[in-house]
Amino acid sequence: MKTVKLWDKTFALSYPSEAIQHDIDKVAETINNDFRNGEQPIFLSVLNGSFMFTADLLKRINFSCEVSFVKLASYQGTSSTGEVNQLIGLTENLEGKHVIIVEDIVDTGHTLTKLYKLVQERHAASIRIATLLYKPESYHGKINIDYIGKSIPNDFIVGYGLDYDGLGRNLADIYTLAQE
Repeated sequence: MKTVKLWDKTFALSYPSEAIQHDIDKVAETINNDFRNGEQPIFLSVLNGSFMFTADLLKRINFSCEVSFVKLASYQGTSSTGEVNQLIGLTENLEGKHVIIVEDIVDTGHTLTKLYKLVQERHAASIRIATLLYKPESYHGKINIDYIGKSIPNDFIVGYGLDYDGLGRNLADIYTLAQE
């Protein structure tokens, strides 16, 4: 589909599933290389948006690892509220473990900053960040993003786990909000 309509908005295709999968291959290859010496990290996936990226990424990881999930929210409609709420908390023991935080998208950095601090407080041995999408124009954080699938403009997008008020997560491709 070249366009999709979700609620009252139209979105145009911007990142086809074949390109998404290719970029996930590149991220997985780099992570596999970085952890080739036998460390067994825990992948900490940020719900809801990163569920598809996490699933596809972990299928490509060729070493033993753990996975857990946390749910943080900062969006309402098409914009960030600026406040990050923890909806499903971090329950894993991270002390001495290597943690890879898996994000669907890093834009302002508010969610990432909050989660990074929570992981630090649990005395992780190391913390790395993997994201499918990165918006360098809107990122104001100071945390290094270790693994980036694709840098994108500061546009509102849906698909491949990302939603607009609950719709669009199931789309295999990613779509950008069309000018109206």
